Amino acid sequence: MAEKLKITLVKSTIGAVPKNRKTVEALGLRKLHQTVEMPDNAAVRGMVHQVQHLVKVEEI
Repeated sequence: MAEKLKITLVKSTIGAVPKNRKTVEALGLRKLHQTVEMPDNAAVRGMVHQVQHLVKVEEI
């Protein structure tokens, strides 16, 4: 596992399920194409897996 994950919101949450919207918000993403760096752990990986159709992930 890498130390950090670079997560970018690439698709809008407008039509998304409310649970997915909350997950994206919990990752710290508010606007389209915004990028955040999160620690690479099981909790973050689980959130990313849940919204994998909305985000792009890179290992740092």
